[in-house]
Amino acid sequence: MIECLTGFPPNVVAFRGHGQVTRQDYQQVLSPAVEHALQAHGKVRLYYEIGADFTGMDAGAMLDDFRIGVEHLLHWERIAVVTDVGWVRHAAQAFVFLMPRWARLFGLAEAEAARRWISSQE
Repeated sequence: MIECLTGFPPNVVAFRGHGQVTRQDYQQVLSPAVEHALQAHGKVRLYYEIGADFTGMDAGAMLDDFRIGVEHLLHWERIAVVTDVGWVRHAAQAFVFLMPRWARLFGLAEAEAARRWISSQE
């Protein structure tokens, strides 16, 4: 399941993934929120927290995740991935390595620091 998080600036789309994430979650929650933010701001920031109760993603969700990331590659201003899930951290580290100036990986204990970084005007 993906849920939208509140309390972020308007140019930040923020989500928490937990349990099993499905293509339906992307189509009904994440994708519409991203599209709306892009229409309003042109460039957006993404905060994505994946909790300890996360059990995985179905194939459709993985495809949509990749599609959204690549399709809007030039429109991401910053990306913060917050998780302690081992395989997600490994996958995210490759992404962060390729884009070190605007993508960062945080542990769950660093969630507040991730929120400050994604929201900062620096």
